[in-house]
Amino acid sequence: MPDKTYRNNIPEIDPTEIEDERTAIADEHRSFLEKVMVKSGFADLYDARDFTEVVFRVMRDLMTTEAADRVEAELHTEVLPTEEKALQMEVAELWKDTNPIVGFLSRVRPPWQGPGIFKIDSDRFLFRVANESGMPRTVEREQAVSAVFSATKDELSEERIQEIASWLPDHVRKLWEEA
Repeated sequence: MPDKTYRNNIPEIDPTEIEDERTAIADEHRSFLEKVMVKSGFADLYDARDFTEVVFRVMRDLMTTEAADRVEAELHTEVLPTEEKALQMEVAELWKDTNPIVGFLSRVRPPWQGPGIFKIDSDRFLFRVANESGMPRTVEREQAVSAVFSATKDELSEERIQEIASWLPDHVRKLWEEA
């Protein structure tokens, strides 16, 4: 109903008569961060980027340096074609830790899996991701992790996909395989 007080000249529009000519973008035509944002339910690309970095950090913590380097070597597509400087990067740059001290320590310490080593089980993996990312409560953490996994798998060879699966704890491995 038009606002009779201020705008008398606006015609009423029947919403059933409006056609939406926009078409959904096929998943294979979306950029890496767009896939993460859409599948996870994040409000913007920056949230998707920040969350992806945390998921990648926890994944790297489970792997040897050599395995993490092999994954990084395959992640060389841009995250989003844009003029926005903060988003001009390759997926491989998201895989690397942005904190130089943490990045260095992750290269010299053993993976957090194996005998006598503090292990990261599925609960701890999901707990760390949710807490370290500061994700909004409106986003479901397993759905968001699956979104990152799905977008990542699109960038990797079958050999890397299987290698990553071998490092993941039980429930998280299931999320990886289903993504």
